[in-house]
Amino acid sequence: MFITFEGIDASGKTTQIKLFEQYLTEQNFKVIVVREPGGTKLSEKIREILLSKEYFNMVKECEIFLFSASRAQLVREVILPKLQEGYIVISDRFHDSTTAYQGTGRDINLEDVYAIHRLAIDDCVPDLTFFLDIPFEESLRRKKLGNLSPDRIESQGKEFFERVRSGYLEIQKREPERFKVINGLGSPDEIHKQIVQIFTDKLISLKGLL
Repeated sequence: MFITFEGIDASGKTTQIKLFEQYLTEQNFKVIVVREPGGTKLSEKIREILLSKEYFNMVKECEIFLFSASRAQLVREVILPKLQEGYIVISDRFHDSTTAYQGTGRDINLEDVYAIHRLAIDDCVPDLTFFLDIPFEESLRRKKLGNLSPDRIESQGKEFFERVRSGYLEIQKREPERFKVINGLGSPDEIHKQIVQIFTDKLISLKGLL
């Protein structure tokens, strides 16, 4: 299975991915975690460019192609080979981020975004996606508590992130079986239990198709 985690900054993705990875390992699944952008030597170089404030004037067209180039390399170098080896692959962000951030957030035509997705990932679409939903104000509060310095993407304002959130929620409307929205304001343990239950249900449904 290919499973992805999505959410705006400080939504709790990192915590939940660690908990889920631990759970899967304890259940004797082979599991690997990757991140986006990044996950390969080339993709990590692209990540440095994308997140650096040195390139604050990067145009949105350049941005979407860089994200998608990083993703194309990750899919072919890591994700597909590991899936073929029987691993559960977990990715911290994937193509839904581009749909929400560059499509809805940057106002790039969604048909163009989908066309870029088809080239970058082909049919490597996640089996299951968890979107940890929190308000923009909660994201700011958590980053302040953690004394986190925002990167180039994180430096965008409230209106941008509200568009991003609405973009994510539109994905859920189009793909409710794959894209699961979870209230990110719950305790880490509560959220983890929801994720495990959804995963278990999905696993059972997939086995029923075999």
